[in-house]
This record gives sequence, C-alpha cells and structure tokens, in this order.
Amino acid sequence: MDTKRTAKGTVLVSGASIAGPAVAYWLRRYGFAVTVVEKSAALRGGGYPIDVRGTAVEVVRRMGILPRLREAHIDSRRLTFLDADGGTAAVVHPQVAAGGVEGHDVEVPRGELAEALYGVVRDEAEFLFDDSIETLTEHEHGVDVVFRGGARRTFDLVLGADGLHSHTRKLVFGPERRFHRYLGYCFAIFTMPNTLGLSHEVRIWNTPGRAAALYAVRDSTELYAFLNFARPEPPYEILRDVDAQRDLVAATFADDGWEIPAMVAALREEADPFFDTVSQVRLPHWSKGRVALLGDAAHAPSFLTGQGSSLALVGAYMLARSLAAHRDHATAFAAYERDTRGFVELNQSQVGKGDAALFPTTAEALERRNTRLRALTTAPPRTGRPAHTALTLPEPEPGPGRSAADARVAVT
Repeated sequence: MDTKRTAKGTVLVSGASIAGPAVAYWLRRYGFAVTVVEKSAALRGGGYPIDVRGTAVEVVRRMGILPRLREAHIDSRRLTFLDADGGTAAVVHPQVAAGGVEGHDVEVPRGELAEALYGVVRDEAEFLFDDSIETLTEHEHGVDVVFRGGARRTFDLVLGADGLHSHTRKLVFGPERRFHRYLGYCFAIFTMPNTLGLSHEVRIWNTPGRAAALYAVRDSTELYAFLNFARPEPPYEILRDVDAQRDLVAATFADDGWEIPAMVAALREEADPFFDTVSQVRLPHWSKGRVALLGDAAHAPSFLTGQGSSLALVGAYMLARSLAAHRDHATAFAAYERDTRGFVELNQSQVGKGDAALFPTTAEALERRNTRLRALTTAPPRTGRPAHTALTLPEPEPGPGRSAADARVAVT
C-alpha cells in the first residue's frame, strides 16, 4: 500500500512495546501514514506474564488477535500465599486475586502479546529499530524530529508510547519526577531455574514490608522470580546502576528464609534483571500541541493493578479513533482524554483496595490480608472487577473508502 498517497496525515509513534504497535494498527486502518521508532535493536520477546482484561479483550478481538492470545493463555491454576517460614497462609484461584474473569480474560507472556500486535501492523507501518527521538521542535505545520541516529524528518503528529520513563514525555512536559506518584515499593524481576518443579502456579511469600514470588508458566524449566520491598523514598540514583540494584536487594533480603537466598543468588547471575520503583504516572493533560501520550507514558497504573497492558490497548484504540473522527488534532486529543480519563483513573484507584493490597508493611495489616484471602475461593471467578469493564468500547470510525456500516461489520 502507498501510505503517503492514501494517508490522512503522518504520525510518528515512539515505542514498539504494547501501546505503540496497537495505536499504529488503528491509525493505519484509518489511513494515516505511521512510523514507529523503538530504541531496542529488535522487538523484545519473552517477558513476565501479563493480563488482558475487560474492555481490552474487545480491543484485541477487533484487531483479530484474540484467537492467538487464547492459544497462548497461560492458565495458571493456583496461587499460594506463604508466611515468613514458608508455611501456607492461603490458597486461591489466581483470577480471584487478580479480579479477572475465567474464560473471558487472557494471561499471556508479555512477548506473546507484543509479537501478536507487531505481526498485524509490521507490513503496514514503518518500523525504525535501534533508534529514538533526540529532539522535537513543533511549528505551525508539524513537528521536526531529530533522531538519535542523526536522521531529520517532519511529521504532522508525534505520539509517545515509550513507557513509564518516557523520553517523549520528558521532552514535551518536563522531568518525570514531576508526574510520578511513588507508591512506596521497589521491585526486581528476573528468571531462575525451576528446581521446585512448580507447574501452572504462583507462590507468593510475605513478611511485613517484603515479598517474593515464583511464577511457573505452564511446565517450564524456568521460573519468573519477583522480589518486592517497601522503601520510604525512591532510589532514583540507582535506576541505571544494575550492580547497585543487586546490592540493595541483597541487603534488604539478607536475613530471610524460604527460597529467598536462592532468588538473591539468581538475581546476581541474571544478565539483564528488571528493576524499578512501583509508581503511577499522573498528568494534568495527556497532550500538548501536536504531541500526545498514551499507555504508561500517559497514565501508568503500576503493576499493583495488573491493568497496564489493558489500559494501553484501550487507550490506543480510543486515541486513534479520536484522530479519525476529528479533522483538528487539538479537538481529537481533547476528545481522547475526555472519553478515556475516567476509565484510567478508576483503574489507577484500585491500588490498595481490598484484596489488591498484596504487600502489607505491618504484621497487623498482613494478618488482615491473609484473613481476607482465606475467605476467598479456589474456584475460578465468573465476574471481574467493575473497573475493568467501566468503559464501553465505541464502534470504530469508518476507514478510507468505508462507511460506518462497513466499520461495524468489520468488528463483529
């Protein structure tokens, strides 16, 4: 397809994880010429399990990738909570704790979702890997972009889908600390051998202020390991220092038992562990001029909600639809935010509510949590959290040469 000849406008999307390819797909459907720039050298596969829930399930159905995601569904069957000595505190169905709906929502390795999204748009949009935005200069007719690799191009619009630590957001809105809401925890994610023989399950160990989890995806010989701990102030100074991160985690868990010593040793050996603060992004506005943000760059909810990927998918759909519906980008960005912000903020507010408070910092709070968990069921749930479906997905706008009726038929 000659995208320049049929395009409604040119759009640069920064980030090729979840939100980026999703918004690129919908923008191409509506006739925009789309370029996606990604700082990694290639699409990042693998990764820890993530959920697609509620309204987001309808988004991936309309994209045609839901059957593939259902095939990749992890189907975790048991979530066991352990006390400080490794004894069982409670056993629940994973979807009960997460607020998902068995048979409707899907849980897949992060790489499976990323690859599915990339697969439906890679031949329709231009992808620039191993590059990133260096500078943005907006003017009356577009945005001049200088890339890290030295190229210079002009686009009608720029969309930042580059995650919690978005460089696009920093260039346009200012330093990230201005918009981060630190939730009081830090965490590390890495892999380690499945020497315990775990299968289709998660085990979460807790003591006040510290937690560890081992996640067995099907019958894999590897486990996803997770270490989480409370900290009054965020350690921003070590977010780019892997050795300092390992030292901090090791010191924090130095006196703990269960499988903690083996987990800390595995973290030492992991070549590329993922370490970060548990934070949300709260922005007064998601757009400025010809630049708009989506996904975690605009409104990261934190992993405590389990809704990051779902909000990214829904936001991508709503943003592209608004751009297709309105000739003026300012009107489109305002409509996108008006129609989506309530849904986002409702999901962000789920942190710390009821059984979502998985990591208590006092012995009393931990016992209250365990009491609540013991009252839950090990059977899969039939209904999910209302926040996950609080937004009813509108019908897509007609694409080039298509009527509104055509658009409705295309998604049924």
